[in-house]
Amino acid sequence: MKKILMISPQPFFQWRGSPIRVGFNLLALTKLGYEVDLLTLPVGEDLEIEGVRIVRVANPLGIKNVPIGPSIPKLFFDLLIVLKGFFLCLRNRYEVIHGIEEAGMIAVLLGKMFGAKVIFEKHSDPSSYRKGLVRNAIMGVYSMVERMAVRFADAVIGTGPGLVSQINSMGTGTRTFHIYDIPSSLSEPESHNVEQLKKRLQGSNNEILVTFVGSFAVYQGVELLFASIHHVIRICRRLRFIVIGGTDFEIEEKRELLIREGLENNVTFLGKIAPDLLPDYLAASDILLSPRVSGVNTPLKILDYMKVGRAIVATDVESNRLLLDETTAVLAAPEPEDFANAIATLAMDEEKRAALGEAGRHLYETRYNFKEYRLRLGNCYAYVLDSGSRL
Repeated sequence: MKKILMISPQPFFQWRGSPIRVGFNLLALTKLGYEVDLLTLPVGEDLEIEGVRIVRVANPLGIKNVPIGPSIPKLFFDLLIVLKGFFLCLRNRYEVIHGIEEAGMIAVLLGKMFGAKVIFEKHSDPSSYRKGLVRNAIMGVYSMVERMAVRFADAVIGTGPGLVSQINSMGTGTRTFHIYDIPSSLSEPESHNVEQLKKRLQGSNNEILVTFVGSFAVYQGVELLFASIHHVIRICRRLRFIVIGGTDFEIEEKRELLIREGLENNVTFLGKIAPDLLPDYLAASDILLSPRVSGVNTPLKILDYMKVGRAIVATDVESNRLLLDETTAVLAAPEPEDFANAIATLAMDEEKRAALGEAGRHLYETRYNFKEYRLRLGNCYAYVLDSGSRL
């Protein structure tokens, strides 16, 4: 059985994009007959996956959370990953070293030292995280390191067409594989749970439920979402906004904003919901939102939305357009009033909501599913192991 070292410098397992995708990588590879060691951070939930050994670096500083994007804790753990990866490679013969995000360069270094094939998997657009002089400088350096990882890897995986275009524009000649993201859970909504949730969230007013899922990172468009709420309520008062995600501090900050605007009774914060429970909450909703404002990576939430067959309102930006068009969503300019008008208009058109939901579900069933994901990942590994050559 061929042995793989996967390096993921993100908390594992944690409810956010990269860790969710890493989990699907592990599941797909074991079903394809590989044995996998996952080298990752000492932060996150323990998952048991047959054929996978999770190896965590030490945590001498007692760090309990690692935020999305560049940070001092992230850099500290990256150094520990390099050391731990070196000793793992001394003790094991890995056929492939598969590096996620900044671990791509770590995978390249270890692959060159120990004669293993290297796969670099790119999940994000560095420009999405830029905010401030220092962070811009850090991300500029990261972009250069990323280019080196692309150049020296045996294959590169891009999770969306925008990222694949970025990789190909580097002109390195490295073979690129487009492996679509898929919904964050393989679970389907349970009708009984959906009915109960809908009744609980609607309350006694039989409100139309409008749901946002995601972190409160800048590129997610959370500021746009909250700026649009009072516009929506002014047009259509029979709406309740459901917000899934955010830290306790971020939620409290937004709640205080709503109180100042007199809108606290129009929004329900649910915090983070486990991926396997999320389909029930989404299916209980009437409209699902993707207010992204930047980035070229595929918004994972949209795939979750498509899977449950509910109508989507999204900003008309490049990242949303990677998956959506006018047949699967209502697209609006990333401005509060425009976004609000799109939500209010769709709220009053039940027939259109049903048609959009059916179109999204069809896309999930024909393309964005685990079977297709496993097939594409298997093709990438077959290429690397069978040829290891460059195009």
